[in-house]
Amino acid sequence: MKKFAVFSGFLGSGKTTAMIALTRYYSTHHGKAAMISNDLGEGVTLADHRLAVLSGVKASEITDECICFCHDVLTDRLKACYDEGCELVLSDIPGFGVGALEHVYHGLTAEYPGQFDLAPFTVLIEPQKVERLKRDSSEEERAGTVYDDAVFILRAQLSEADLIVLNKCDLLTDEEVSAYGIWLSEAFPQAEVIPISAKTGAGLEALSAALKAGSASLRHPDIDYEDENLQNAMDCLSEYYLQYHAEVCCNDFNGTEYLADMARKAQEVLKDGGFEVPHLKLLAWDAEGDFGKVDLLGIDRPVEITRRFRHPCTGIAVILNASAACPADVLDRVLMNAVTDVSARYQLELLIHKREFFSLGE
Repeated sequence: MKKFAVFSGFLGSGKTTAMIALTRYYSTHHGKAAMISNDLGEGVTLADHRLAVLSGVKASEITDECICFCHDVLTDRLKACYDEGCELVLSDIPGFGVGALEHVYHGLTAEYPGQFDLAPFTVLIEPQKVERLKRDSSEEERAGTVYDDAVFILRAQLSEADLIVLNKCDLLTDEEVSAYGIWLSEAFPQAEVIPISAKTGAGLEALSAALKAGSASLRHPDIDYEDENLQNAMDCLSEYYLQYHAEVCCNDFNGTEYLADMARKAQEVLKDGGFEVPHLKLLAWDAEGDFGKVDLLGIDRPVEITRRFRHPCTGIAVILNASAACPADVLDRVLMNAVTDVSARYQLELLIHKREFFSLGE
């Protein structure tokens, strides 16, 4: 058995964390597994791939294009993983992706018939996004935010699913997990719902078994790619990528708090400007391989410290990646100011290696 599974889902659903956790779990308990990080940014070793490498799992990346539109690169990567003995390969798609079922699964089936065993098409969702879906999204109650426009994307992604993975269940009670599962099953009856926590490992055995034993249904869900809500969401979104090295002047530097302070500074300024941030991630590591990670999953949500440095650092490499409902040039100005201001407060000397920003609507 050599399975390939696409993990889709909205920004902040925990796709990368879930793929890392599942790759590690599957390799430990069932057979060799690998993951592919897919990102729209240019270059190599972007945030998600770097996180996977630091986490110690077998990983590679495809950048500068969605896997929906580079099947030759994807198939070469898959064959390389299978040649190395991998039984399961996971790949995500960029967080606003819709149509991967058609473009990836149906595309591979048409172009490479019989060559790939496609696992159930998997879509991740977090509890707060389920709550957003449950709310009445009538025109009278629409607030005009990116999340209002993105309700279409959430529903479209879930309509593609063979498996719906309710992630971050460590934040819920057993009763809440059951209630969310029932609602998702009723709203999207074509899919099996599996609750997991990528953080604690709960549910990973059930997810492994479903991917190992199941197959993609290869349905053709009715999705309107010209929908006004989809276009509105894409037109207002920008992507941002920054990589730099920071030299530390003193021995008591707290890398975790440094990352959190930058996220809070960016959040404050973007909120004052009326902008939204579906996902901002900050990843940093030192020469010894210790690392810290901070996430912001919404302008009104608290900054999350998802991993702390274990000891003070003398120098760190940093990757900042953000998706925001904000003009690209404004996003660049806000994030660069946050980096320079907070770095000055910590008396850091910066060397910037990469800086890229663009609008998804272009």
